[in-house]
Formats: sequence, structure tokens, C-alpha cells
Amino acid sequence: MEVQEYLPLTETSFFIILSLATAPKHGYAIIKEVEAMSEQRVVLATGTLYSALRRMLEDGWIERVMDHNSEVDNRERKIYQLTKHGRRVLDAEIERFRKLVNLTQLHGVREGR
Repeated sequence: MEVQEYLPLTETSFFIILSLATAPKHGYAIIKEVEAMSEQRVVLATGTLYSALRRMLEDGWIERVMDHNSEVDNRERKIYQLTKHGRRVLDAEIERFRKLVNLTQLHGVREGR
């Protein structure tokens, strides 16, 4: 599927793949980073996150890279990273945002006016 067919992304999907753009992460780290990036506006429930991750795995946006045991609680953690296809989807969404911002500037729209 062409990346344009995935756009526009839901806010949840955008924040999840943005979170994975810098480094592989496990689910809890994704949840915490999404909360921080969105200034606590987007709070992911575990079920919501794992449903989104399952869909992203199926679509080839992300992949599992390893499991390891946490030294703190001895639980297995699933680590996810963005694939090249996922990076293209993210880049396409960022470009879509840029075009929208440019359009507002061309029309003289200013923040707070």
C-alpha cells in the first residue's frame, strides 16, 4: 500500500510512530513518551496501545526487535522499532502537516487573530 493511503494518521498513531522514530521502545515507554509529547492530552490505555501496535505490525510500520527481562520486575518486555516503511509513513504525515501550515501562512492566518 502506498504511504499516502494511510494519511491522515490518527493522533494516536502519529504519536506512537513519532515515539518510535528516535529509538526502539517497549509499550510502557511508548505510553509515557506519548503522554509527555502531547502534554498529557493523549493518554493511552494499554488495550488501545496494543491494538494500535498490532495493526502497525500487520501494516509493516513497526517490527519487534527483541524480548528481554526487566531487571526490576523480571517480566518479558516486547521491544518495537520503526521500519523503513513506517518511517516513510511518518515522513509523509510530517510533510502533510508542513503543507497545511504553509497554506495557513499563505492565507495570512496568524495564531490568535
